[in-house]
Amino acid sequence: MNKDQVKGAAKDLGGKIQQEVGKLLGSTGQQAKGLKNQAEGEVQEDLGDLKENLKDAKDAVRNALKP
Repeated sequence: MNKDQVKGAAKDLGGKIQQEVGKLLGSTGQQAKGLKNQAEGEVQEDLGDLKENLKDAKDAVRNALKP
């Protein structure tokens, strides 16, 4: 797990909380900000996943080429 995966998951969770608080308070602005943060968090988490996959692929190629 890398820092983008962790930060993305945290931002996604924070956005979900913010959205729910917005619902409770009747604040569409807070709900929208929560949704935005969720989307940003998901993108950052996906970027982290991509980085992990690339690292794993690089390691696999390196190991395959070892004599």
